Amino acid sequence: MIYKIRVILDSEDDVFRDLEVNSEISLEELHNVISQSFGFLGNEMASFYTADENWNQELEITLFALGETTDARLMQDTRLSEVMDEAAPKLLYVYDFMNMWTFFVELADQAEIEDGRSYPNLLFSFGELPDSPPEKRFEADPNPETEEPFGSYDDLDFDENWN
Repeated sequence: MIYKIRVILDSEDDVFRDLEVNSEISLEELHNVISQSFGFLGNEMASFYTADENWNQELEITLFALGETTDARLMQDTRLSEVMDEAAPKLLYVYDFMNMWTFFVELADQAEIEDGRSYPNLLFSFGELPDSPPEKRFEADPNPETEEPFGSYDDLDFDENWN
């Protein structure tokens, strides 16, 4: 089975790649396809995450085992079809943990393998990757430079001479 997937950079500008891949490739192979299609060397740490319908990350699948953890799920041991199908069409992909390039990976369609066609296949490329990753803003976290996490400390109502 061939998966037609769209990989979208998490940014304000539209930057995405449409790819055709065999559903039985490993996530390590998909990592290589995605990193190459966006012009990365592919030599940085990366992870895929399964995601729910609202793009909330769930299970992490890493490129390499980190530390002594033996229960880590690895890309080389995980087939794309094991974590993506019509019922679960979304993955998150994070490349280069120092810069946090974040991508939304979504199953758009499925097709039969065509004789004489090579896979993976870059179907469409839109937008240029910026020089640096888009800045992440987490709404649940206060901005330490402009906001105090508790509002005003004057409202906490504690005795200044407590010690």
